[in-house]
Amino acid sequence: MSPFTHTLHRGQEYLTIWPQERQLASLFPECRIMAATRFGIKTMPALITLSLLLQFQFGAPHYWPSVVASVLFLASLPLQGYYWLGKRADTRLPPSLREWYLQIHEKVAAAGGEIKAPVSRPRYFELGETLNSAFRQLDKSFIREL
Repeated sequence: MSPFTHTLHRGQEYLTIWPQERQLASLFPECRIMAATRFGIKTMPALITLSLLLQFQFGAPHYWPSVVASVLFLASLPLQGYYWLGKRADTRLPPSLREWYLQIHEKVAAAGGEIKAPVSRPRYFELGETLNSAFRQLDKSFIREL
């Protein structure tokens, strides 16, 4: 598997594990990128089809190159979201977030929740897994306590 496709698959995984909670929207850009990516996945096929059908029905043949360029751009938008998410998932946490990750991990473990062992050099993907476990197993007020 090429690095590009690995990054896209990693972005898809990250999209599924990151918790969609309002408390995180002001702290991380992931929520906005994920919402835009999900919206693009739902709407881009219809927009692509509509632009091709309109060009086929009403357009002149000399406009086809610009229509093809527009279609390729529209098709690339969800891929750009997956790529950004894949890169972000493999980015190591800064020291302040690393400490926050460890605190959340300790709270989930102390509450008796099922969670993987903490990673010594965590990435955003591991933070997403830990936050997902915390939101499922702890009271949602844990985020204010940190």
